[in-house]
Amino acid sequence: MEVVMGVLSRLIFKLGDLLVGEYKLQRGVKGEVMFLQPELESMQAALKEITKAPLDQLDSQDKIWASDVRELCYDIEDSIDTFVVRCVGGEPAGPDGMRAFINRSLDLLTRLSARHRIATDIRDIKRRVIEAGERRERYKIDSVVAKPATVDPRLLAHYKKAKELVGIDEARDELISILVDGDEVPSQRGKLVSIVGFGGLGKTTLANVVYEKLKEKFDCWAFVSVSQTSDMRMFFKGLLYELGRNVNEETLDVKQLIDQIRKFLQTKRYCIVIDDIWKASDWEMIRCALPDDIGGYVIITTTRIFKVAEQVGGAYEMRPLCLDNSRKLLYRRVFGNEENYKYPSEHLTEVSDRILKKCAGVPLAIITIASLLANRGRNKMEWNEVYSSIGTGLEYGLDVENMRKILAYSYYDLPSHLRTCLLYLSVFPEDYEIKKFRLIWMWIAEGFVQHREQEKGLYELGECYFNELINRSMIQPVYDMHDAMIESCRVHDMILDLVRSISSEENFVTLLNTEHSTPPSKKVRRLLLHSNMADHAIPYASMNMLQVRSVVAFSLAFNLMPALATFKVLRVLDLKSCDLPQGCDLNHLGNLFHLRYLGIGRTYRAQLPDDVGNLRYLQTLDVVGSNFCSLPPTIAQLRHLMCLCIDQNTRVPDGIGNLTSLEDLSTLYVSEDTMNSTEELCHLTELRTLEIFLFPAGNDTLGKSLVMCLSKLQKMQSLTIWATGGDCNFDAWVASRHLRRLQLQCCWFSRLPDWMTPSLRDLSSLWISVRELHQEDLEILGRLPALRYLYLKVDHENLKIRRRFIITTCSFPCLVGCRLLGFLGAVVFQQGAMTRLTSLAFTFHAREMREIVSSDGRFDLGLKNLLYLQGVVVYFRSGGASEMEAEEARAALSHVFETHPNHPNHDIWG
Repeated sequence: MEVVMGVLSRLIFKLGDLLVGEYKLQRGVKGEVMFLQPELESMQAALKEITKAPLDQLDSQDKIWASDVRELCYDIEDSIDTFVVRCVGGEPAGPDGMRAFINRSLDLLTRLSARHRIATDIRDIKRRVIEAGERRERYKIDSVVAKPATVDPRLLAHYKKAKELVGIDEARDELISILVDGDEVPSQRGKLVSIVGFGGLGKTTLANVVYEKLKEKFDCWAFVSVSQTSDMRMFFKGLLYELGRNVNEETLDVKQLIDQIRKFLQTKRYCIVIDDIWKASDWEMIRCALPDDIGGYVIITTTRIFKVAEQVGGAYEMRPLCLDNSRKLLYRRVFGNEENYKYPSEHLTEVSDRILKKCAGVPLAIITIASLLANRGRNKMEWNEVYSSIGTGLEYGLDVENMRKILAYSYYDLPSHLRTCLLYLSVFPEDYEIKKFRLIWMWIAEGFVQHREQEKGLYELGECYFNELINRSMIQPVYDMHDAMIESCRVHDMILDLVRSISSEENFVTLLNTEHSTPPSKKVRRLLLHSNMADHAIPYASMNMLQVRSVVAFSLAFNLMPALATFKVLRVLDLKSCDLPQGCDLNHLGNLFHLRYLGIGRTYRAQLPDDVGNLRYLQTLDVVGSNFCSLPPTIAQLRHLMCLCIDQNTRVPDGIGNLTSLEDLSTLYVSEDTMNSTEELCHLTELRTLEIFLFPAGNDTLGKSLVMCLSKLQKMQSLTIWATGGDCNFDAWVASRHLRRLQLQCCWFSRLPDWMTPSLRDLSSLWISVRELHQEDLEILGRLPALRYLYLKVDHENLKIRRRFIITTCSFPCLVGCRLLGFLGAVVFQQGAMTRLTSLAFTFHAREMREIVSSDGRFDLGLKNLLYLQGVVVYFRSGGASEMEAEEARAALSHVFETHPNHPNHDIWG
């Protein structure tokens, strides 16, 4: 139902546009449109109330009505969009003379036909709206019997026996060491920890184990839950009760309850667990009741939302179980005794490991699957059946239902627009790494991302949606291996199963392969094709393709792709990585007038059809991996295009400067032969992301022209330049203050540019080459507040600049990856510098060893101060040093790494 909420919002706006736009509606149609607007607004208000409840708690009549409204809204939107496509101008310029006259006449007839059609559609829609309202009133039940209250399955975590808990000891001991000093309760000031992680990971269980271990060291203690729908008065009453405080709370309001709690705790050492916080505002109110001007208190909170954990403070990220502990938990639950889980039958080992891989170390998932296995035979075939059921609709049982309820709490807490975006993830296969930019542009094409904040563009708003789903632990981030930025996401199988279940219930996505088909009576709105078996055919004849909005295909055999001519309102066509032979017809591509997203990368087509220029509403075109030699000239007509992804060897036609809506362009080939395209870059002032392949970089005229154009693009957030054939001077470039990622290869600055200051608050990845660097320049870089990755190359070796550098205390606070190359002098790390660094590479000269010694005469670069270091690469230079000095230097470096507290993996090259 959250889907229809988004459609309704768009519809209300589009109906308003019909009234004020110059569409020359037929007489009487405007009045009927004015009737529809308030009707849809009333529907929206009613649905908003309905969507607050999970599906299993809804009245069946409400479900039927919501389903009717959903299909009705889809049909209304299709009618309006079809009308607008036919009526709005913007056709490419046609020929002159008689042919032009004939074209204009045909266009006029088309528009008259469209106005007649929309008039008929609006009248039919009005009738259907009235019928839907009357039907609901006819069968409305005034007095609904309340459903019995159900027990929150998370409460079971409080009553698990210690011997049943697996893999919790390490996390328990780690938390206890954070909260108390040895056996002593903190006396000077209190301690606070916020356990964060997605549903089913065992946050409540861990908090309870720590609580039981610590509570008797304190004067008073309490374990209370906030829950998703917080009633703060009930919460504070519960807290008082848990503290053993006997007061008459019935007449007290929230402020008075807070005062009572503060007064009671003011002189006591207390241990309090606050389970399941969903909103930062709830925590702020709770914090008012817990005095912090005394010593000897411990507060433990749990939450699924990272932003809340950060607000609370002391975030402790819950980790999944390792494989060994996952096995123990699975076998213990299945076999019920110690010996069997230690020595399982050999024929079950392989399939159980595959099951555990699906569960990904989530205790709730493991326990749920174990409950299914416990009722099966101890044979490989039956366990394989359970394995196959994971992610494709789990069998129903009490534990499965409990798991679904726990996961559903997070889902139904999402705003309706985020629920819709999450449901869209059901089009991707299990364990699939979903690229962030691909997903967001698909959301935009579907209309899920709507302008709510004027200062943000659609992609930036979609990125906020993506980040919020990560913060709420609904999707798992995947970081780029080089610069520690989030590039993709995955969906845990248990979440994906829930999402697919809801998606099926709401007719959101229809999966078609050789095993599944949709009932002929069901309208298909989004079509997921997933089969590579060419000898099987899907019965498209029994399906109505006219309403299909999205077609997404994976591993598609050529004979399974429906003809493009069957789609009339298609908005998303993604055939990425499907091997489409020449026999697969794309000739009707230009007739998909509603298309917003076209992904045909890695389809190995010879060329993109010329009529792609007819797709006037196209927003995203992704052909990366198809190795097109060039794009057709008609591309320049796509005035709504916002994202263009091509290969570095694909040439763009003249006129790319007309694409003034373009925000994302990669990879643009820039050379002496493409000077026109380079100069046209100046007109693409909306660009946020740009990737360029520059050849030859040593061409001074080409370089200056490129730098001049780039300086005019002041909305740029990400710039990547891959350059070959010499070096390019970038001194004249002035960067955008919105910069997040800068990656310049073979592009040199003489000195650190003046615009490189801590005012670049969003810069998180920097790849920069500077001829000559000074200590103050390094300190400026160290104050960049969001920098997570730094690749810094200097030319000191060639310029013979022997200069020592110090990474000072408190510098580079967010850095996790660092490469310091080309230095002739040593780089020393002070205590408190780079406190999050995990990966380091640097240049080291053997002659520097004797100059880098500590007060006790030891060789010391300060690497021991990098407490989280996990991997190091040293580019070793022995020039100028004797063979003995070089060996001593190597040995000294190896000793540093071997004696480092983390024993990081290390390589010494050269």
